[in-house]
Amino acid sequence: MDCRQCATPLSRPGDYCLVCHTANTEVVVLELGRDRATVSCIADDEVVGQRTVTTTPEGGGSDQSAVVELRNFAGLIADEVRRKRPEEVYVTGDRAVIGAVRGQLHYEFYRVEGDDPVQRVLDRRGEPALEVVEASLAEKLGGSHSTLIGGRTGQQALQTVADHPHVKKVIPGPIDASGSGARGGVRAKATRADANGNVRVLIRDGSSVQENRVVTTAGDRELGEHVRADLNEALQAAELQE
Repeated sequence: MDCRQCATPLSRPGDYCLVCHTANTEVVVLELGRDRATVSCIADDEVVGQRTVTTTPEGGGSDQSAVVELRNFAGLIADEVRRKRPEEVYVTGDRAVIGAVRGQLHYEFYRVEGDDPVQRVLDRRGEPALEVVEASLAEKLGGSHSTLIGGRTGQQALQTVADHPHVKKVIPGPIDASGSGARGGVRAKATRADANGNVRVLIRDGSSVQENRVVTTAGDRELGEHVRADLNEALQAAELQE
């Protein structure tokens, strides 16, 4: 592929041109599996380049070799993004890989879901991306009910929710202690998004249930459903999912 501005041959399709200082990629879509990642480059509403990065995961995610392997894998993916200097980066896939790549790039990540993430991004070109909110749980916590059920584990569940970049506010509701208490332990689940893209996170602790309203940056039910799926995935990873 040649630079679309000065026609200088590029080392890889979609690379930023160092001759005329022109970006040849507007959007990068990252499909991140634990052992395989696909980096797709979009410009002028078409895919101009695609590259696959692979790794061999080490056994035991907590030992040093596994940590180094994941960091190196993320580094290769991050290098592909840096070569493009895109305006936006969309991402889907394995949460551990997403987190590792995010830690090596100074780009905001916009989540994208579906069987064909690249096509989904193409279909939504021109629409505003979801706003990213960087704030702590204390800053995002609001409402008149300050009591949280589940003790430290319940607070961990809300912290997991508040950590999502598209969550603006977490508003705890009243506690209902009339449940059956059939299951022990603290469990949490995000419910179906409403028409404004907001969801509710139910936290159960024995027979007690607290419904927490979660205000997101999604403006409609479809985008809210993507945030909901993200939240449930995060709660499951934290072993808090119902």
